[in-house]
Amino acid sequence: MADDTEREAQQKSKDKNTSDPLANFDIHEPKLPDVIKDAALSSGRFPYKKRIKKNLYEQRLLELQHELVKLQTDVQKTGKRIVALYEGRDSAGKGGCISRTLRYINPRHARSVALSKPTETEQGQWYFQRYAAHLPTDGDVVLFDRSWYNRAGVERVMGFCTEAQLANFLREVADYEALLVRDGIHFFKFYLTIGREMQLKRFHERRHNPLKHWKLSPIDIKAMSKWDDYTEAENDMFRFSHTATSPWTIIHANDQRRARLESIKSILSAIDYDGKDPDVIGEIDSQIVSNGPRQDS
Repeated sequence: MADDTEREAQQKSKDKNTSDPLANFDIHEPKLPDVIKDAALSSGRFPYKKRIKKNLYEQRLLELQHELVKLQTDVQKTGKRIVALYEGRDSAGKGGCISRTLRYINPRHARSVALSKPTETEQGQWYFQRYAAHLPTDGDVVLFDRSWYNRAGVERVMGFCTEAQLANFLREVADYEALLVRDGIHFFKFYLTIGREMQLKRFHERRHNPLKHWKLSPIDIKAMSKWDDYTEAENDMFRFSHTATSPWTIIHANDQRRARLESIKSILSAIDYDGKDPDVIGEIDSQIVSNGPRQDS
């Protein structure tokens, strides 16, 4: 009886793989399959047929970075505090958005925080405690490359936390963030979303580009087979944490250049500062940016 059950499960798995060409993807094969390559940019219903041209991107990026310098000058002068979280699936481009944001502003008063797994001591603390230690003082900017939302994402999907710990987090996170906002912090939450084929394409590039090997972790490899699990985790996370006080800004990041521009524009648009030039900032691209998850997604 057990053998029959096992054979039935194997057959179901085989049938599933046959009907889903992405399920048979082998990241170690040097050649990226055409079915993934051809569909990558448009995957996940990305609205643009082409990436933004490099020259236009670099021009717009430099203009926005000039505005960021003006913003930081005002932040230091007035004592404003800025916190931005960058979340999203593995390979969505969080680090690229952060590095372009920080490139020309004073590193003494602006920094990126990317915490490793918690120490034994930190595991015994209140969950938010080790993140709270990195919040900014007056005049500073802190960008989190992943944040306390690890608990609602990778920790949940990979089994690194208990159901009780997850439930506590989802119950407490909105209140925690409301405290930050009420204390005067300018608070941003960016979620970079990408299509499945685009994720596989980027993983494949990391695997076969010797300059990017360090970006591909064992967790990334496991994530390839857990697309639906991460989708379920995302939906629950948004349901509990997308609030009027601390909303999510969702950016469709199949085109990393556009995602970088839009994340910077979102910060600049939301804060008043001396010398602000709205014409340079421009309008947020509503085709790829939304306040919270789209209803049709």
